[in-house]
Amino acid sequence: MNVLIAGAGPTGLTLGIELARRGIAVRVIDKATGFFDGSRGDGLQPRTLEVLEDLGVVDQVLEQSIAIPLMKIYLDGELVGERRMAEPVDPTPDIPYPNARMLGQSRTEKILRDKLAEYGVSVELDTAIVGFNQTDDSVTAELSTGETVEIDYLVGADGGRSFVRKQLGIAFEGTTDESIRTLLGDVAADGLDHEVGYWFATKDNPMAGIAMTPLSGGDQFQFGAPLDADDADTSIEGLQALVDKYAGAGTAKLRDLTWSTVWRPNVRLAAKFRVGRVFIAGDAAHVHPPTGGQGLNTGVQDAYNLGWKLADGREEVLATYETERRTNAMRVLGISEDLMQKHVEGDESAMERGENTRQLDVSYRDPSDTRPLVSGDRAPDAPLVDASGNKVRLFELFRGPHETLLRFSPTTPSTHAHAVDITSPEAFAIYHAQPGDEILIRPDGYLA
Repeated sequence: MNVLIAGAGPTGLTLGIELARRGIAVRVIDKATGFFDGSRGDGLQPRTLEVLEDLGVVDQVLEQSIAIPLMKIYLDGELVGERRMAEPVDPTPDIPYPNARMLGQSRTEKILRDKLAEYGVSVELDTAIVGFNQTDDSVTAELSTGETVEIDYLVGADGGRSFVRKQLGIAFEGTTDESIRTLLGDVAADGLDHEVGYWFATKDNPMAGIAMTPLSGGDQFQFGAPLDADDADTSIEGLQALVDKYAGAGTAKLRDLTWSTVWRPNVRLAAKFRVGRVFIAGDAAHVHPPTGGQGLNTGVQDAYNLGWKLADGREEVLATYETERRTNAMRVLGISEDLMQKHVEGDESAMERGENTRQLDVSYRDPSDTRPLVSGDRAPDAPLVDASGNKVRLFELFRGPHETLLRFSPTTPSTHAHAVDITSPEAFAIYHAQPGDEILIRPDGYLA
């Protein structure tokens, strides 16, 4: 089998790793002439950290990222309070990564590219897909380099303006709100403490202001400010003028602007995630507002869901990709939209992230099944002791492209290649298991 992935963002890279580690021939192409160098999607949610552990890169992510910073709130130049988007909580036996981490998207992509390279796959830049057609047995794709390739499957992870989605004729349903425009950028700021974030606004309109959020790996902040006029100055002089307006002249001197853009609320969901042998994932399938930090994370988990299903290849398995992931994308878009609306209305709770943004509650279960842990639910972590008396975690045993069979106090041997015999009372409790129970865990960490 061979697969072509159009798009080398977090979604395409995750899918590339998922396929390559299963021995599937894969190419990852991107129309850009160079790698993205900006923060953009900088929040990694707890469920995504679990995915990154399975991919073998969570240690690098934790080392290079930072916790959600404390935000100092200034109104008319006066410090009026401090808050976090989410208060940190301690890990538990079933949730090893309960807190989101902040890491600029370009740094996340570099970690994923390096992992992909370990499987002998490099991203092919300046290579766009310019046409394709498919039969029941294969896809033929034309590349901007003049090459024509025949593959088993094509995946469009090529962003909100996805060529693949457009060629498939899939409707991208939703709205773009041109009345709300925000200037975003990555910039250093002399005069500000890089250990904390800042919110600068006025007392008469405290929800309209500038956010300065520290980025890891240097002294830059991610800058975000509302725009009133039709024209936007994305230069460092334009950003400096906004800082002077909201924070006060002399508060901070900006330098080293490496990336800036004008963002508009764009909330869209593709009508389909698949046509025949061609799939879409990530921003090509759903576009989120930044509120709640859901976009990048949802795309990574699209790829994590699709990878093992492509490798399996059975139609009954492939058919579940759209069912599971489109339903989830619709739910997550609702969370992001609700937070964005609160922000527009001046509701301060919009600055906070709740349990439903961690994506630990993503489930593919039958909604009518109300039991505590059933098919389609995320398989929780749990502490175990192996035959040698060493402490291990279930997630360590899940790691890799295989499925895992959990056997609770079994009385007979198993022929399953990845069977785990469990006697730990804590694991019994976490899984609501009884002696003799067997639970099959899918390769993406959900109960089969």
